[in-house]
Amino acid sequence: MKGIKIGDKESKYPIIQGGMGVGVSLHKLAGSVSKEGGIGVISTADIGYKEEDFNTNPMKANLRAIGKEIKKAREIAGKDKILGVNIMVALSNYKELVVECVKNKIDLIISGAGIPKELPEYVKGTQTKIAPIVSSLRCCKLIVKHWIKKYAYVPDMIVIEGPEAGGHLGFKNEELEENNKPKLEDITKEIVDYVKEVKKEYHKEIPVIAAGGIWDKEDIQKYLKLGADGVQMATRFVTTYECDASDEFKNAYINAKKEDIKIIKSPVGMPGRAIYNKFIERTQKEKSKIQRCYNCIKTCDVKNTPYCITKALVNSVKGNIEDGLLFCGSNVYKANKIVSVHDLMQELVLGATC
Repeated sequence: MKGIKIGDKESKYPIIQGGMGVGVSLHKLAGSVSKEGGIGVISTADIGYKEEDFNTNPMKANLRAIGKEIKKAREIAGKDKILGVNIMVALSNYKELVVECVKNKIDLIISGAGIPKELPEYVKGTQTKIAPIVSSLRCCKLIVKHWIKKYAYVPDMIVIEGPEAGGHLGFKNEELEENNKPKLEDITKEIVDYVKEVKKEYHKEIPVIAAGGIWDKEDIQKYLKLGADGVQMATRFVTTYECDASDEFKNAYINAKKEDIKIIKSPVGMPGRAIYNKFIERTQKEKSKIQRCYNCIKTCDVKNTPYCITKALVNSVKGNIEDGLLFCGSNVYKANKIVSVHDLMQELVLGATC
C-alpha cells in the first residue's frame, strides 16, 4: 500500500481517519493516526465544548480551541506528517472556522454536510489543501466545475462518502432503504473515471478517497483496486485508547448489536446513522426541553427541533450515554475491543490481528 500524496506532502499509508464530532476526534486521536502513517483528522464541530465559556460564547470557545487542538496534535504527530480538519458546511460559523484553521496552518480541510462552494476563496494564497465530501458523481461534478469556473481551483482531493457511513448522510431517506441503497463501489468507479479526465485536462494529481462502511484490510484493497487512492475510516478508530471520547462512549460501540443500528432523523434535517438507545426512543415520543441554543447548525429550527443536537452529542462524548446521541457507521457491531492506534494501523495495513 502506498500513501496519499496531497500537494508536497505524502502519508505513509492510504488511510484517513474520518473526523467525528462532537469531541470524538480531537488532538489525541488525530495526532496519533498521523504519527502512525495515516492522516489524522480533527472535527471542528463544537470543538470548544470543554472551554469554560462554551455555554456563554460558543463561537469564541470553538475558535480558541481550534488553535489548541491543532498545536497538540502536531506535537504528537510530528511536523512533517499530514494533519487535517473536518469542517461541516452546515455549521453556522463555517467561514470563521475555516479561516481559523488556515491561520493555524492546517495541512488539509475536508468539508461536507453541504456544498462547500466558497471554500477555495478562504484558502487562497495559503498552503492549506482542500477536499470536498461528495455522495454522487453529480455532486462531484457540480463542485469541481464550480470551483474551476469561479476560482480557477481544482480540488486537492475528493472524498466519496457512501450510504454506510456514520453520522449525517448525504442521501435521502428512501435512498437509505436496503433495496434502493446506492453502492459505494459503483459511485467510486464513476468518480474515479471522471477525475481521470479532470487530472488529464488540468495536469494535477487529485487523490480519490472512498469512505463509508470500510472495516478491514480486504475492504481497503477492494477500493484501491477500483482506482481509489485511499480510504477514510471513522468508526474503527473510536475503539482505540487514543480516541478522545469517554470510555462509556467507546464501550457503547463495543456493546452495540447489528439490530441497534438505525437511521434517524437529525434535528439538522438530514438522515443520520446512530446507535438506537433510550435517548432516541424518548425524543421520538416527546420533545426535549432546550435550555439554550448554541447556534451550531444553520438549518436547526430551535422552536420545533425535538432536541438540541449539540447537547446530545456533548453528553455522549462525556459519557452520559443515556442522555446522548451516538452516531456510528453501519459496521459498528463488529467492534469487540479497545486497541491502540498503532496496532489498529498495523492490522489495516498488514492484516495482522490486534
